Amino acid sequence: MAEQHRPHRRPTAEAPDGFAAALRSAVRGEADFGPTARALTTMDASNYRRVPLGVLAPRDADDIAAALTVCQEYGVPVVPRGGGTSIAGQATGTGLVLDLTHHLRSILALDPAARTATVQPGVILDDLRAAAAPHGLTFGPDPSTHSRCTLGGMIGNNSCGAHSVAWGTTADNVRALEVVRYGGEALRLEQGRALGPHGVRQLIDAHLALLRTGYPDLPRRISGYALDALLPEHPGGPDPVRAFCGSEGTLAVVTEATVRLVEAPRARALAVLGYADESAAAEAAPGLLPYRPLTVEGMAADLVREPAGLPRGAAWLFVETGGATPAEARAHAERILRAADAVGGTVVTDPAGQRALWRIREDASGTATRMPDGTEAWPGWEDCAVPPARLGPYLRDFRALLAQHGLRGTPYGHFGDGCIHVRIDFDLLTPAGVSRFRSFSEELADLVVAHGGSLSGEHGDGQARAELLPRMYGDELVGLFGRFKDLWDPDGGLNPGMLARPAPLDTNLRFAVLPEPGRPVDVEFGYPQDGGDFAGAVRRCVGVAKCRTETAPGAGVMCPSYRVTGEEAHSTRGRARLLHEMLAGEVITDGWRSTEVRDALDLCLSCKGCRSDCPVGVDMATYKAEFLHHHYQGRLRPAAHYALGRLPRWLRLAAPFARPLNALACVRPLAALAKRLAGITPERTIPALATETYSRWLRGRRGKGTHILSSSRVVQLWADTFTEYLSPQVGRAAVRVLEEATGRTVLPPPSGVCCGLTYVSTGQLDAARAVMRRTLDRIGLLPGHPLVVLEPSCAATLRTDLPELLPDDPRAHELASAVRTFAQYLEEYAPDWTPTRLDRPVVGQTHCHQHAVLGDAAERRLRERMGLTGELSGGCCGLAGNFGFEKGHWEVSVACAEEQLLPAVRGSEPGTEVLADGFSCRTQLDQLAGRRARHLAEVIAEGLDREEGAGR
Repeated sequence: MAEQHRPHRRPTAEAPDGFAAALRSAVRGEADFGPTARALTTMDASNYRRVPLGVLAPRDADDIAAALTVCQEYGVPVVPRGGGTSIAGQATGTGLVLDLTHHLRSILALDPAARTATVQPGVILDDLRAAAAPHGLTFGPDPSTHSRCTLGGMIGNNSCGAHSVAWGTTADNVRALEVVRYGGEALRLEQGRALGPHGVRQLIDAHLALLRTGYPDLPRRISGYALDALLPEHPGGPDPVRAFCGSEGTLAVVTEATVRLVEAPRARALAVLGYADESAAAEAAPGLLPYRPLTVEGMAADLVREPAGLPRGAAWLFVETGGATPAEARAHAERILRAADAVGGTVVTDPAGQRALWRIREDASGTATRMPDGTEAWPGWEDCAVPPARLGPYLRDFRALLAQHGLRGTPYGHFGDGCIHVRIDFDLLTPAGVSRFRSFSEELADLVVAHGGSLSGEHGDGQARAELLPRMYGDELVGLFGRFKDLWDPDGGLNPGMLARPAPLDTNLRFAVLPEPGRPVDVEFGYPQDGGDFAGAVRRCVGVAKCRTETAPGAGVMCPSYRVTGEEAHSTRGRARLLHEMLAGEVITDGWRSTEVRDALDLCLSCKGCRSDCPVGVDMATYKAEFLHHHYQGRLRPAAHYALGRLPRWLRLAAPFARPLNALACVRPLAALAKRLAGITPERTIPALATETYSRWLRGRRGKGTHILSSSRVVQLWADTFTEYLSPQVGRAAVRVLEEATGRTVLPPPSGVCCGLTYVSTGQLDAARAVMRRTLDRIGLLPGHPLVVLEPSCAATLRTDLPELLPDDPRAHELASAVRTFAQYLEEYAPDWTPTRLDRPVVGQTHCHQHAVLGDAAERRLRERMGLTGELSGGCCGLAGNFGFEKGHWEVSVACAEEQLLPAVRGSEPGTEVLADGFSCRTQLDQLAGRRARHLAEVIAEGLDREEGAGR
């Protein structure tokens, strides 16, 4: 058994008197012991939760050494943390969390000739790859979290990724390390130099036979300490760097790493091979390795949201090839396609097509958290590895074990390396379910070992598997792990409970602190995807942190506030963590009245981007509205909630006085006073009111379309607040186009209808429901007729918020299903109509709500038919309805616009059409860039005017 080591001063889980002051005086970085910082770091991407004492963002290696010295003096444990995407619990801790992402993010040197880079531990992998790319180089290991994981975290976990069949694990690609031990001692690790602290060499020499026979030989053996790397016969001599990689922050803290770079192929191709099931794909994978592919990845149909681009089959291998030219890469992929015994296959050379397919695979870590019926699934046995030749039989035995325990899971992952990812529908909410989690874990560990495998093949042991290491290595070798840990960390202060002397795998589960099942939190929205359970909705965030991507992911939206601030509290994950802790009541203690949660949600733009871009469908806009409703219930709200949240009411009252009110708004002192009273930021200009509303224009219209002959020849066009009172020209253009294209008559809208958007976004949910019910009473929706909505935010509200706030009203669901965007309606009801070709480039914004809820495929096809070329910006314009007008949001609002939209518009050529279907997007462009953007309906109407003028 592992030896019981008793340090002279065992670290405590409670901050001793004077510790915070001593730490702050010793370091230059920011030390935060407040509830927000602690709540944000209670969890990683695992099933586990540990509450830290505080968080330190060290500025440099000296800060780390000073902090570890103070922590040893006071007996406070330490856990280093990078992106927080570990899935075995090793990035959580009960003492001081070292946030290495805040300051330690520099690439210190990059030597193309030597093919090395020296980096600080907080460097994001994609940043290193981007720096190496101009030299034709890259860092080989590339886990699916490459856009947000750090090099320090990769070293701690010995991360791998899809390209490990070509370039190996992180341990294969690290040349030297600068580390600091608990207590502040700095060491340099490099092959051929000292093996580490005093006593390590003697420990190895005394157990040579055990170390030579105790480790399985397979490419993805990540479990335990790699002490066999310290054997004298190791190629190149004993390698302390390799032995350190995968130590999960239990030995020392990395302050600097020199890593190997590899030559990146100039061209790549992707062979996608279809198989009958994942076992067939697994058995085929080893036969492809002699062709030296860059990847052999596998996944099954259960994890595919959109099968577009995939060949026939129920499971697929993604086999990437490289070459000096596109033709060479394609020829390599075609050779593999011919050699593979697949039921279907295709070779993709287009980079955009390859990225789209890889996104399917990379999002699996999130999509796997929900079974097809919506049941939750969890990590814990995420990445076992067996010899590749054993993968097929192992998967069949694994499936049988799942069935024996009444569990479900869909395997996917690195088939070429025998490493399988899977999320399983464990019940981690009840004692019986947790008991089954333990018994399954023990039996699966035995099954993996029986196939010659490793309990961890990529993400480390952490708390999830370290308890079971004796089943893989035996008690004697695991005892040696403990002695190795003690030589490095005799006080036991670094990440206690991980790897050596681990905590039991069924303790510290993050769900135990949430409200008990069967006792849901009293909420306003229906949460139909989560059984009406707000806690279940919050549990959706499993921590994969796609929201922490700091560069715009193409057309993606999530998460604009994080990309601007870089603060965890302003990421979707951070806000979900705070809501989790609010429900737990341990760190955040005042529930719905929490100022910590309120402040974190304050910079949420309610863009809804996470609803579509988050792999698990976290919907922070809805959670924010829910929180604001409860937070301000019975209390005075911010002025902007009354002014902007109730905007439809004020605009309706103001409409008859549009001319004098517009004149008064031009008087600066009066405008400044109005903005101050309304809680509007002083930098904003108050938009002008329309002197003639859309409804008034339509009712007073003469000529074409005024006589309705048949209810089957009409169009129901929603008169949203923005079109009605602020931009009626959009409505007029839409009427012109719809009637020309369909031969139908646009009906005048009923009075007093509103989708409730502004009430929802400010959390005035009682008022929102009242507005929505009044709308349902008055709208008179014609059976079988779609409802055309020009404003994307209003369309999204009707499609999602309406039925979720009125889940028991069938009229709400009927109206939601009737909603169409302008382009969707034209495509459905005028498929043969040909708009005027304008043949000009376009720039502008796809509305974030449209991206998240409605999709823009019809708009893209319509623009293509008109010869409008170019891509619209993703992200969020930053105005986001009331957000950009509210006091305190100006800087973030502008920064969001500067992230994609404004640079694209400024960089456009003369004559480029600026498109933005959303009123917020058009307003932002007008106020920040001085450019008038138009709704697509206005552009099409211009084409009709041109045709009509040419015909005269």
